[in-house]
Amino acid sequence: MTITITTSNVNGLRAADRKGIVAWAGHHTPNIWCMQEVRAPQPDIDKIVSKFAFEYAQAGAIDSAEDLTLTNEICRVKGRAGVALLADLPVIEQRYGLPGLDEDVDSGRWIETDIRTPQGYVITVVCVYVHAGNADDPLKMEQKFRFLDTMLVRLGELRDEAAHGGRQAVLCGDFNIAHTPLDIKNAKANEHHAGFLPEERAYVDRWLNEYEFVDVMRSLSGDIQGPYTWWSQRGRAFDNNVGWRIDYQFATPELAETARGFVIDKAPTYDQRWSDHAPLTITYDV
Repeated sequence: MTITITTSNVNGLRAADRKGIVAWAGHHTPNIWCMQEVRAPQPDIDKIVSKFAFEYAQAGAIDSAEDLTLTNEICRVKGRAGVALLADLPVIEQRYGLPGLDEDVDSGRWIETDIRTPQGYVITVVCVYVHAGNADDPLKMEQKFRFLDTMLVRLGELRDEAAHGGRQAVLCGDFNIAHTPLDIKNAKANEHHAGFLPEERAYVDRWLNEYEFVDVMRSLSGDIQGPYTWWSQRGRAFDNNVGWRIDYQFATPELAETARGFVIDKAPTYDQRWSDHAPLTITYDV
């Protein structure tokens, strides 16, 4: 039996609700769904998640709304960030925030959930929203690099646990870094822009090489251009597929080996999008 894990930056959950995310949920019903940039207060999140639960039940994915578990953290800076994770599988434990960071700007960016798969294994699923950064704003870049440096500590712990017979892990989210020229349409033009700076991309190198995580989508797709997960709202970037691949699932090796396929659900037209990101769904045979 396989499970599906989706990651999607919703670009404001309330706006996505108005644009059709609930219908998408009912059609796809991922077993685990990681969302970033939720940017909503708890009552609104709960109200929209109840709509998701209704759609899951209508689709036969769950028996009742109680079978869908929400884990979320709201950013303490109003209108910023916010992460949420939905699961229709048993949730064993939930952890909030990236250990070592306690500033308001770093909240609403990291949650961990230990989930039991249908086969009885417990895996750790992390929902991540890395700072976007701004090459013209030293403070925002300092915040991004501080977050990335702190991430390395936790990645090392997750790697060591998985390597010694403990829980396998997968980090899902918007990492706001395009790793290589294959992950961005106009690499040369963006070499000095946040999201494609050499010092940012070096972190992904370390995750894959030193920390032994696997870029699951890339391992499945091979070395092809794209496919992208985000398109600027400016100009005709979406229509011309001038995109970036900044949404990932990074898994520990044993879990990555169970990946069977991926889908980037790019909307058919600009008007049918409910976010400027497309959901990335990967199927695992855990």
